[in-house]
Amino acid sequence: MSEKGPLVQHISDTALWAAQHRAKETERPDPQFRDPFARRLAGERGEQIAAGLSFSEADSWSWMARTYLFDRFITEQLRRGADMVVNLGAGLDTRPYRMTWPESLTWVEIDLPDILSYKEEILAGEKQQCNLESIRLDLADVPARRALFRSLGNRATKALVIAEGVMTYLTGGDAGILAEDLAAVPAFQYWILDLASPGLLRMLRERAQEQFSETTAPLQFAPGNGPEFFTAHGWRAVDVQSLLKTAARLDRLPEAMLPLALLPEDPVRMGQQPWSGVCLLERA
Repeated sequence: MSEKGPLVQHISDTALWAAQHRAKETERPDPQFRDPFARRLAGERGEQIAAGLSFSEADSWSWMARTYLFDRFITEQLRRGADMVVNLGAGLDTRPYRMTWPESLTWVEIDLPDILSYKEEILAGEKQQCNLESIRLDLADVPARRALFRSLGNRATKALVIAEGVMTYLTGGDAGILAEDLAAVPAFQYWILDLASPGLLRMLRERAQEQFSETTAPLQFAPGNGPEFFTAHGWRAVDVQSLLKTAARLDRLPEAMLPLALLPEDPVRMGQQPWSGVCLLERA
């Protein structure tokens, strides 16, 4: 811990951390995706966070795999006719700028005012590839978010919800209520999110406890039954992809970890085994 306290003081700091990892992947000679805005968005603070977390560099493969899988899932759902993307906790996501989308697509990003204002300042003058709407809202405000979800649902036929790097910071109860709020909107047909197992959550807490403020960015949600958690809340999993196996397939996994990628995985039963993945859920 530095004299100024934990590196991650607020949940929005994790967006700077994520941008730093996107920048590093982009600057490789063989990038799996490109984010030309990531370096500017990460800034000095993002570099400090990544450098100050001893495990960050060793785990860079997981950040790459998560971004890659979200890109792939989103692209496929838009190909299948999604007419709106609702990005919960959008942070410093730049997909409306860095990827090519139909001009008719409406992309709605929802997050706290400060992080969205920071992104807009950095990206001022950059071209958006779709109709982008930024909504400043604390998603913990349940009545406000429900009203927003209803309003967005009335404007879409087949909306895709995404929540990248969001769910881990919720309690199990809050995750279930959020899932039900989304399922209550008929137009919200699909939902992409990332999950961790209880075993991975415990490992992350042990690694980061000195540099993560428990009051501002606690690591909490890791259901023991993986994506099946959402079955009781109006959603069913239709595709689940492992970050470990994806990183191995894309030649990003450290050599010492390659044997682990050969082991069978069952996200529903990983329990105390470290596991993380990206899930595509369908409204039941």
